[in-house]
Amino acid sequence: MRPTKPKESTRAHGYCRVSTADQADFGVSLDAQTERIRGWCLINGYELAAVHVDRGLSGGRCDNRPALQEALRSIKRGDSLVVYSLSRLARSTRDTLMIAESLERKGADLVSLSERIDTTSSTGKMVFRLLAVLSEFERDVVSERTSMAMKHLRALGRYTGGFEPYGFRRVDGALREVPEEMVVIQTIHQLRDGGLSLRAISQRLSDKGVRARAGKPLHHALIARILKSNPPLVTTP
Repeated sequence: MRPTKPKESTRAHGYCRVSTADQADFGVSLDAQTERIRGWCLINGYELAAVHVDRGLSGGRCDNRPALQEALRSIKRGDSLVVYSLSRLARSTRDTLMIAESLERKGADLVSLSERIDTTSSTGKMVFRLLAVLSEFERDVVSERTSMAMKHLRALGRYTGGFEPYGFRRVDGALREVPEEMVVIQTIHQLRDGGLSLRAISQRLSDKGVRARAGKPLHHALIARILKSNPPLVTTP
Protein backbone atom coordinates (compact mmCIF):
# COMPACT_ATOMS: atom_id res chain seq x y z
CA MET A 1 0.00 0.00 0.00
CA ARG A 2 1.38 3.41 -0.92
CA PRO A 3 2.24 5.75 1.93
CA THR A 4 -0.37 8.45 2.37
CA LYS A 5 0.46 12.06 2.94
CA PRO A 6 0.63 12.79 6.67
CA LYS A 7 -2.16 15.03 7.93
CA GLU A 8 -2.39 17.49 10.79
CA SER A 9 -3.06 14.59 13.12
CA THR A 10 -1.03 11.43 12.52
CA ARG A 11 -2.33 9.27 15.33
CA ALA A 12 -3.65 5.80 14.71
CA HIS A 13 -5.60 3.39 16.87
CA GLY A 14 -5.26 -0.28 16.03
CA TYR A 15 -8.06 -2.77 16.61
CA CYS A 16 -7.64 -6.56 16.72
CA ARG A 17 -10.08 -9.34 17.47
CA VAL A 18 -9.44 -13.00 18.18
CA SER A 19 -12.47 -15.21 17.94
CA THR A 20 -11.83 -18.16 20.25
CA ALA A 21 -10.56 -18.78 23.74
CA ASP A 22 -7.51 -20.62 22.37
CA GLN A 23 -6.59 -17.66 20.21
CA ALA A 24 -7.01 -15.37 23.20
CA ASP A 25 -4.78 -17.56 25.36
CA PHE A 26 -2.06 -18.36 22.87
CA GLY A 27 -2.14 -15.29 20.65
CA VAL A 28 -2.92 -17.15 17.41
CA SER A 29 -3.14 -14.47 14.68
CA LEU A 30 -3.14 -11.66 17.26
CA ASP A 31 0.58 -10.97 16.86
CA ALA A 32 0.24 -11.02 13.08
CA GLN A 33 -2.61 -8.51 13.19
CA THR A 34 -0.68 -6.21 15.52
CA GLU A 35 2.52 -6.35 13.45
CA ARG A 36 0.65 -5.50 10.26
CA ILE A 37 -0.92 -2.49 11.99
CA ARG A 38 2.46 -1.37 13.36
CA GLY A 39 3.98 -1.74 9.91
CA TRP A 40 1.33 0.47 8.30
CA CYS A 41 1.87 3.15 10.94
CA LEU A 42 5.65 3.04 10.42
CA ILE A 43 5.42 3.30 6.61
CA ASN A 44 2.85 6.07 6.67
CA GLY A 45 4.37 8.12 9.47
CA TYR A 46 1.57 7.57 11.99
CA GLU A 47 2.00 7.35 15.74
CA LEU A 48 0.32 4.20 17.06
CA ALA A 49 -1.54 5.53 20.09
CA ALA A 50 -2.90 2.14 21.19
CA VAL A 51 -3.87 -1.32 20.02
CA HIS A 52 -7.31 -2.30 21.29
CA VAL A 53 -7.99 -6.04 21.50
CA ASP A 54 -11.21 -8.02 21.96
CA ARG A 55 -10.33 -11.56 23.05
CA GLY A 56 -12.46 -14.67 22.70
CA LEU A 57 -15.29 -12.99 20.78
CA SER A 58 -16.67 -14.87 17.76
CA GLY A 59 -18.49 -11.93 16.22
CA GLY A 60 -21.83 -10.47 17.15
CA ARG A 61 -22.85 -6.83 17.09
CA CYS A 62 -20.16 -4.19 17.28
CA ASP A 63 -21.74 -2.61 20.37
CA ASN A 64 -21.02 -5.83 22.29
CA ARG A 65 -17.26 -5.48 21.85
CA PRO A 66 -15.78 -3.41 24.68
CA ALA A 67 -12.33 -2.87 23.11
CA LEU A 68 -13.84 -1.71 19.82
CA GLN A 69 -16.11 0.72 21.64
CA GLU A 70 -13.11 1.99 23.61
CA ALA A 71 -11.20 2.54 20.36
CA LEU A 72 -14.08 4.46 18.81
CA ARG A 73 -14.37 6.66 21.90
CA SER A 74 -10.63 7.38 21.91
CA ILE A 75 -10.37 8.45 18.29
CA LYS A 76 -10.25 12.19 17.63
CA ARG A 77 -10.51 14.32 14.50
CA GLY A 78 -7.81 13.43 12.00
CA ASP A 79 -7.01 10.05 13.63
CA SER A 80 -7.25 6.71 11.86
CA LEU A 81 -8.67 3.37 12.97
CA VAL A 82 -6.48 0.63 11.52
CA VAL A 83 -7.63 -3.00 11.32
CA TYR A 84 -6.14 -6.13 9.82
CA SER A 85 -9.33 -6.85 7.85
CA LEU A 86 -12.97 -5.84 7.73
CA SER A 87 -13.90 -9.30 9.04
CA ARG A 88 -12.01 -8.46 12.25
CA LEU A 89 -13.88 -5.16 12.49
CA ALA A 90 -17.47 -6.33 11.95
CA ARG A 91 -19.48 -9.33 10.79
CA SER A 92 -22.21 -7.43 8.96
CA THR A 93 -22.27 -4.75 6.28
CA ARG A 94 -24.61 -2.73 8.47
CA ASP A 95 -22.14 -2.63 11.37
CA THR A 96 -19.21 -1.89 9.06
CA LEU A 97 -21.00 1.07 7.51
CA MET A 98 -22.17 2.28 10.92
CA ILE A 99 -18.58 2.30 12.20
CA ALA A 100 -17.34 4.05 9.05
CA GLU A 101 -20.07 6.70 9.35
CA SER A 102 -19.21 7.22 13.01
CA LEU A 103 -15.56 7.79 12.09
CA GLU A 104 -16.55 10.13 9.26
CA ARG A 105 -18.63 12.27 11.62
CA LYS A 106 -15.57 12.61 13.83
CA GLY A 107 -13.39 13.51 10.89
CA ALA A 108 -11.42 10.28 11.33
CA ASP A 109 -10.45 7.61 8.80
CA LEU A 110 -10.68 3.84 8.45
CA VAL A 111 -7.84 1.65 7.18
CA SER A 112 -8.30 -2.06 6.46
CA LEU A 113 -5.01 -3.68 5.49
CA SER A 114 -6.21 -6.95 3.94
CA GLU A 115 -8.67 -5.28 1.57
CA ARG A 116 -6.26 -2.37 0.98
CA ILE A 117 -8.95 0.11 1.97
CA ASP A 118 -7.68 3.46 3.15
CA THR A 119 -10.22 6.24 3.56
CA THR A 120 -7.47 8.77 4.18
CA SER A 121 -7.77 9.28 0.41
CA SER A 122 -10.83 10.03 -1.74
CA THR A 123 -10.12 6.89 -3.79
CA GLY A 124 -10.12 4.80 -0.63
CA LYS A 125 -13.49 6.23 0.39
CA MET A 126 -14.93 5.32 -3.01
CA VAL A 127 -13.55 1.77 -2.90
CA PHE A 128 -14.88 1.24 0.61
CA ARG A 129 -18.41 2.30 -0.32
CA LEU A 130 -18.31 0.21 -3.49
CA LEU A 131 -17.26 -2.90 -1.59
CA ALA A 132 -19.99 -2.29 0.99
CA VAL A 133 -22.63 -2.05 -1.75
CA LEU A 134 -21.36 -5.23 -3.44
CA SER A 135 -21.35 -7.07 -0.13
CA GLU A 136 -24.95 -6.01 0.53
CA PHE A 137 -25.94 -7.14 -2.98
CA GLU A 138 -24.29 -10.55 -2.47
CA ARG A 139 -26.14 -11.05 0.82
CA ASP A 140 -29.48 -10.17 -0.81
CA VAL A 141 -28.86 -12.62 -3.67
CA VAL A 142 -28.04 -15.44 -1.25
CA SER A 143 -31.16 -14.64 0.79
CA GLU A 144 -33.32 -14.64 -2.34
CA ARG A 145 -31.97 -18.00 -3.49
CA THR A 146 -32.49 -19.51 -0.05
CA SER A 147 -36.07 -18.24 0.04
CA MET A 148 -36.82 -19.74 -3.39
CA ALA A 149 -35.33 -23.09 -2.35
CA MET A 150 -37.43 -23.17 0.83
CA LYS A 151 -40.61 -22.42 -1.10
CA HIS A 152 -39.80 -25.24 -3.52
CA LEU A 153 -39.30 -27.71 -0.66
CA ARG A 154 -42.58 -26.65 0.94
CA ALA A 155 -44.38 -27.13 -2.37
CA LEU A 156 -43.03 -30.70 -2.42
CA GLY A 157 -44.29 -31.29 1.10
CA ARG A 158 -40.79 -31.34 2.58
CA TYR A 159 -40.31 -30.12 6.14
CA THR A 160 -38.07 -27.05 6.27
CA GLY A 161 -38.27 -26.17 9.96
CA GLY A 162 -35.28 -25.95 12.23
CA PHE A 163 -36.65 -28.38 14.87
CA GLU A 164 -39.06 -31.27 15.18
CA PRO A 165 -42.31 -30.20 16.88
CA TYR A 166 -43.64 -32.37 19.67
CA GLY A 167 -45.82 -35.12 18.20
CA PHE A 168 -43.76 -35.48 15.03
CA ARG A 169 -40.42 -36.80 13.84
CA ARG A 170 -38.59 -35.91 10.67
CA VAL A 171 -38.17 -38.87 8.32
CA ASP A 172 -36.63 -38.40 4.86
CA GLY A 173 -37.25 -34.66 4.98
CA ALA A 174 -40.92 -34.98 5.98
CA LEU A 175 -42.74 -34.92 9.33
CA ARG A 176 -44.25 -38.20 10.50
CA GLU A 177 -46.61 -38.55 13.44
CA VAL A 178 -45.41 -40.19 16.66
CA PRO A 179 -48.49 -42.11 17.90
CA GLU A 180 -47.73 -41.96 21.63
CA GLU A 181 -47.03 -38.22 21.46
CA MET A 182 -50.20 -37.61 19.45
CA VAL A 183 -52.14 -39.20 22.31
CA VAL A 184 -50.52 -36.73 24.72
CA ILE A 185 -51.44 -33.83 22.41
CA GLN A 186 -55.05 -35.01 22.32
CA THR A 187 -55.06 -35.21 26.12
CA ILE A 188 -53.65 -31.68 26.37
CA HIS A 189 -56.45 -30.32 24.19
CA GLN A 190 -59.07 -32.16 26.25
CA LEU A 191 -57.71 -30.83 29.53
CA ARG A 192 -57.50 -27.31 28.11
CA ASP A 193 -61.06 -27.52 26.81
CA GLY A 194 -62.04 -28.65 30.31
CA GLY A 195 -60.82 -25.31 31.69
CA LEU A 196 -57.47 -26.29 33.16
CA SER A 197 -54.64 -23.75 33.16
CA LEU A 198 -51.36 -24.49 31.41
CA ARG A 199 -49.60 -25.07 34.73
CA ALA A 200 -52.40 -27.36 35.90
CA ILE A 201 -52.13 -29.37 32.68
CA SER A 202 -48.39 -29.63 33.17
CA GLN A 203 -48.87 -30.89 36.72
CA ARG A 204 -51.57 -33.38 35.66
CA LEU A 205 -49.35 -34.86 32.96
CA SER A 206 -46.38 -34.97 35.33
CA ASP A 207 -48.46 -36.86 37.90
CA LYS A 208 -49.24 -39.43 35.19
CA GLY A 209 -45.56 -39.82 34.36
CA VAL A 210 -45.71 -38.09 30.97
CA ARG A 211 -42.33 -36.70 30.00
CA ALA A 212 -40.90 -34.60 27.20
CA ARG A 213 -38.26 -36.06 24.88
CA ALA A 214 -35.44 -34.95 27.13
CA GLY A 215 -36.98 -36.89 30.01
CA LYS A 216 -38.17 -33.80 31.85
CA PRO A 217 -41.80 -32.95 32.68
CA LEU A 218 -43.78 -31.12 29.99
CA HIS A 219 -43.29 -27.48 30.95
CA HIS A 220 -46.27 -25.14 30.66
CA ALA A 221 -44.41 -23.13 27.98
CA LEU A 222 -44.08 -26.25 25.82
CA ILE A 223 -47.75 -27.04 26.36
CA ALA A 224 -48.67 -23.55 25.19
CA ARG A 225 -46.54 -24.07 22.08
CA ILE A 226 -48.20 -27.43 21.40
CA LEU A 227 -51.65 -25.88 21.65
CA LYS A 228 -50.66 -23.00 19.39
CA SER A 229 -48.94 -25.04 16.68
CA ASN A 230 -51.22 -28.04 16.55
CA PRO A 231 -51.76 -29.17 13.91
CA PRO A 232 -48.29 -28.31 12.54
CA LEU A 233 -48.11 -26.16 9.43
CA VAL A 234 -46.38 -28.91 7.41
CA THR A 235 -47.52 -32.51 7.64
CA THR A 236 -47.57 -35.45 5.28
CA PRO A 237 -50.08 -38.26 5.04
